[in-house]
Amino acid sequence: MLHDQRAERVAVIGGSRIPFCRSHGAYRHLSNQDLMTAALRGLVDKFDLKGQTLGDVALGAVIKHSKDFNLARESVIDSGLSLQTPGVDLQRACGTSLESAVMIANKVALGQIEAGIAGGTDTISDAPIVYPDDYRRILLDIHASRSALDRIKGIFRFRPRHFKPVLPGVLEPRTGLSMGESCELMAREWELTREAQDELALSSHLNAAAAHESGWYKDLITPYKGIERDNNVRPDSTAESLARLKPTFDRSGAGTMTAGNSTPLTDGAAAVLLASEDWARQHNLPVMAYLTFTRVAAVNFIDEEGLLMAPAYAVSDMLRQANLSLQEFDFYEIHEAFAAQTLATLKAWESGLFCRERLGRDAPLGSIDRSRMNIKGGSVAIGHPFGATGARIVATLAKLLHEKGSGRGLISVCTAGGMGVSAIMEAA
Repeated sequence: MLHDQRAERVAVIGGSRIPFCRSHGAYRHLSNQDLMTAALRGLVDKFDLKGQTLGDVALGAVIKHSKDFNLARESVIDSGLSLQTPGVDLQRACGTSLESAVMIANKVALGQIEAGIAGGTDTISDAPIVYPDDYRRILLDIHASRSALDRIKGIFRFRPRHFKPVLPGVLEPRTGLSMGESCELMAREWELTREAQDELALSSHLNAAAAHESGWYKDLITPYKGIERDNNVRPDSTAESLARLKPTFDRSGAGTMTAGNSTPLTDGAAAVLLASEDWARQHNLPVMAYLTFTRVAAVNFIDEEGLLMAPAYAVSDMLRQANLSLQEFDFYEIHEAFAAQTLATLKAWESGLFCRERLGRDAPLGSIDRSRMNIKGGSVAIGHPFGATGARIVATLAKLLHEKGSGRGLISVCTAGGMGVSAIMEAA
């Protein structure tokens, strides 16, 4: 499908997002479409794209209403882009917007499009609330009734239990466990201490707070609804304050994961512009970085592996493809679904047994320089709107590489369903 048998280099022009906010707060009356449209408008304004036609826009959300069946296209219509710009919805749980970036990047590389936008959104504040299946079936039967008497008979089938809503929950259907409960098992398996998790969480908050205070995020964040910065970041966090929090997912006395070392429920949206180098030159836009390699993996989390361990595999496979070692990176953007997940991944790469038996390697991948990891804050501090985190990370890493002027960065994102998405970006 290459237009001339030569792949185009995929340029990351830059990104924009709205502030990430704790759920049921500043964005509590807004929809996925509201948030996504705001992030797109920020990107359109930033790169002077108003009225322009792009090749494609790939967006997604994890928690969606049925009315969001065409979320990407509807958001594009209100974004300021030409109405001739198409949009497509996709979803890979927490890896959604990194996967959307991969999709747009592949289209650019293949010469199918010159430029496109990738992104995602999620709001827990506007989560769909449904009713029991019996209630739905009765309504459908009433709708299909051919007489008034049949409709009345249908109404008398209702019982009080039918009106009790089924609240949304992020449980793995195969295990019945929440992501936090699953990660608590990983923390136990990898012998991760509460202190190590709190230390990572503290670093996440302090790094994010310093970045906000210095104005580093100012050109990456579009103020929205009176909010100018991520409101979960705690600049006053201390080891002592984190240590006082009680375990959230395992209250037996053995639990180590708390609200302080886990991501909060978050609302937000993010988008990133990708293009060919020719398109960037024609539009007088500087190239921040290049998206060069990517890999996705999945694990048998039902009876063999921790739910969130797939990034360990995805990164290993990607490094083989790129002929790179784990240490040959200037920046590491590792999604902190939970501090325990990040630490388990790092520990797996350091384990000779895991790398030999699980990754098929002769030696451990080894350790990374932690001072290069999530240096502008991670998801524990910034928050994690499921569908938006990947685009946030791509835009952040592009700016880091652009400022340095050289080098490369690694992205690792875990997802529900035992999957992981990874990517490599290089400075322009």
